Amino acid sequence: MDLIRQIWIESGIYQITGGQIAMIIVCLSLLYLGIVKKFEPLLLVTIGFGGLLSNIPGVEIATGDGLLHLSYVVGIETGAFPLIIFMGVGAMTDFGPLLANPKTLFLGAAAQFGIFATLLGALGLTELGLMDFSLREAAAIGIIGGADGPTAIYVAGQLAPHLLGAIAVAAYSYMALVPLIQPPIMRLLTTEAERKIEMVQMREVSKAERIIFPLLLLLLVALLLPSAAPLLGMLCFGNLMRECGVVDRLSDTTQNSLINIVTIFLGLSVGSKLSAEQFLEWKTLSILLLGMVAFAVGTATGLLMGKLLNKISSTPINPLIGAAGVSAVPMAARVANKVGLEANPQNILLMHAMGPNVAGVIGSAVAAGIMIMFAS
Repeated sequence: MDLIRQIWIESGIYQITGGQIAMIIVCLSLLYLGIVKKFEPLLLVTIGFGGLLSNIPGVEIATGDGLLHLSYVVGIETGAFPLIIFMGVGAMTDFGPLLANPKTLFLGAAAQFGIFATLLGALGLTELGLMDFSLREAAAIGIIGGADGPTAIYVAGQLAPHLLGAIAVAAYSYMALVPLIQPPIMRLLTTEAERKIEMVQMREVSKAERIIFPLLLLLLVALLLPSAAPLLGMLCFGNLMRECGVVDRLSDTTQNSLINIVTIFLGLSVGSKLSAEQFLEWKTLSILLLGMVAFAVGTATGLLMGKLLNKISSTPINPLIGAAGVSAVPMAARVANKVGLEANPQNILLMHAMGPNVAGVIGSAVAAGIMIMFAS
C-alpha cells in the first residue's frame, strides 16, 4: 500500500493544477487548429506539442537541462534561430511581385503602423497606471504587430529578454491564426465592390533585377540603419542564393532541410513557454492583448492604404492586398486571395498580394532596427 500511495503521489494526475489543465486544453486546441483546420500546421503542431510537454507535472524536458529548455537558450535567447529562419525565408521568397508593382511597398510600410501605435499605447497605459512597461519593453511588445515571429524574437532578445517567452508565443500564435483574425477586419473595412476589383497582369521581372535588388536593398538600408542589418542581411543573403543561380545546392538546403530543422526546435522551444506558471499571469496576458491590438491595427492600416492607392492609382488596386502588408508570409497573401475569391470567383489576387507581403517582411525588419536603435 505504501508503494501504491507513493506512485499515486508522484503521478502527474495527483500533482496537476487547475492552471495546467487549462493550458493543456489550450495546447490541444492549438493542435486541433493545426491538424484539423490546417492553420499553419508547421507552427501550431510544434508549439502545441511543446506546450503539452511543459504542462505535464514531473516532465522536465522544458526546464533545467531538458532538451526544450536547452534549445530555447541556444537558439532563441542567442537570436540564432530567428536569423537562420530569415535566411530561409529569403531563399523561399520571390521579390518579383514587389519589383513588378513597386507601389505595393507603401502597403507593406502602412501595415507596420500597428507596431508604433502599440508602442505608444503601451507607454500611454503605463503613464495611466494601468500597465507597467518600460520603453524597451513597450518596443519589444509593439513589434508583435508585424506578425513576424523571427523579428519579434530577435527584438525581444535585444531589448527585453525577460519577456521573450511571452512575446514569442504571442507573435507565433497571431501568425498562425491569420486566417481567423484578418477576414473580419477585411470585410469590415472594405465594400463588396472593392473586394471584387480585378487587378491587371504584372510585368515580367528580369533576372538582373532579381539579383541586384537584394544587394541594393541591403546596402541602402544597412548603411542608413545598421541595427537592421542582421535581420535584413540574412533575408537578402537567402534571396541572393535563390536568384543568382550558381549555388543551387546551398539554396535548396536553406529552403528545405535547414529551415525545417530550425522550425521544429523553434516551435517546440516557443511551446515550452506555455507552462501555466509562466503564461497565466497578468503581464503575459497583457502582452497577448497588446499584440492582438498591434496586429489588428497593422491589418487595418494596410487595408486603408490599399483603399487610398486605389483612388489615386492609374491602374485598379484591390484594397484586400493591403492586409497582406503584415509580414506573415505567405499566410496573409493567401487570406487576401481567399477573401477576394469569395467576392469574385474570377479574382486571383495571390501574386498581387505577395508584393505587399514581402514588402511587409522588409518593413518589419526596418521597424525592428528603428526600435533597437531608439530604445537601446
